[in-house]
Amino acid sequence: MEQKIKQKNIFNDIKDIGVIWVMDEAAKLGFYNGNEEWANLGQGEPEVGELKDGSARILEFNIESNDDRYGPTNGTNELRKTIADYYNRLYRKDKASQYTANNVSIAMGGRMALTRIFNSIGAIRLGYKVPEYPAYEDMLNYQLNRITPVCIPTKKENNHSIPSAEFAQAIAEYDLNAFLLSNPCNPTGHVIKGEELNAYVRSSKEKNCTLIIDEMYSHFIYDNENPSGSGVSSAEFVTDVNLDSVLIVDGLTKSFRYPGWRLAWILGPEHIIEKLGRAASAIDGGPSVPIQRVALQLFEPQSVDKETKALREVFSRKQNIMLKSLRENGVICSSDANSTFYIWADISKLPSPINYSNSFFKEALKHKVITVPGYMFDIHPGKEQKDSEFNQYIRFSFGPTEENIQMGLKRITQLIKSYS
Repeated sequence: MEQKIKQKNIFNDIKDIGVIWVMDEAAKLGFYNGNEEWANLGQGEPEVGELKDGSARILEFNIESNDDRYGPTNGTNELRKTIADYYNRLYRKDKASQYTANNVSIAMGGRMALTRIFNSIGAIRLGYKVPEYPAYEDMLNYQLNRITPVCIPTKKENNHSIPSAEFAQAIAEYDLNAFLLSNPCNPTGHVIKGEELNAYVRSSKEKNCTLIIDEMYSHFIYDNENPSGSGVSSAEFVTDVNLDSVLIVDGLTKSFRYPGWRLAWILGPEHIIEKLGRAASAIDGGPSVPIQRVALQLFEPQSVDKETKALREVFSRKQNIMLKSLRENGVICSSDANSTFYIWADISKLPSPINYSNSFFKEALKHKVITVPGYMFDIHPGKEQKDSEFNQYIRFSFGPTEENIQMGLKRITQLIKSYS
């Protein structure tokens, strides 16, 4: 008689994170991308169609014979130079130190860009604050043998940001070698800019602490302080592009509204970019050649400026629509949310049980509306999460079309009223 051999499970238990888990839960009830019966107020991508007065969308391109070859692990020189010129034009006019192609590393998406960084740094203490982008936790969980994540306390009255006056003190107090943050922040919509951002860059240099800044939402700025073609970037305050230890991560995903292209970049000192290219040879092998080539046209100055102006007009309108509806329904929304396409909403004043994020999320699903519970942004790499200070928060997205948002807000109103 043949004896059966029990196979040993050699794989770790890997859980869905944040929005992925949310979408899986919605899918169990019939949701799928493109299902017009659902309002996806949880989505982490912007609407991708052509905007009113925006630049024309790229719908097709030819693949050339050389596109079939392997490309450089740090990206093609042409795209690297184009991105360097883009930052110099928007943020470094008249500055002596300018970015070049050697200051740019191209990767297939923001997660891949960050993975290259995390795999390239040694045994350090890495500071961060909460709430913050959930994927950071999962990426850092694979690096705990070298990286010690340190959560820096913040206050609600500061929209859970660290004031620049306290940043240098935090670096010293917690003995940090590096600090990771999303700016503009996912999920709070808080943006550090102007002299405040300048102080961050200056403090990091003075304290010898590397800044790793995720600037994926850099164009989603809703104020009158920025010219139509620029957003907010720490690149403006770097003194010497090859001496200041500032790593900027951005991409086509959000500001250019091409999430499916999976193209991102890292901007930083030449010697670090060189190391990231070597790390890429082992991690991902380098970015897609044809996607890099077609992306070149997106950085044409007139096209960028036109698209950014249209983006702000459209998304600012959607933000105002969502803020008005949520506030009328008793949801507390920060007055300090001037960026991204998210609203960080305090639901503590809503009737029980929908004043608790998981209950709100589940009840909203019954109305075919997707949201993201706030506790998912309470990240603590390497530690088991038992309770969260953000259990009474929801992240709402105004990334979808205005029509879809209006439908979702109407259903949210019905949900809240049904408990009043």
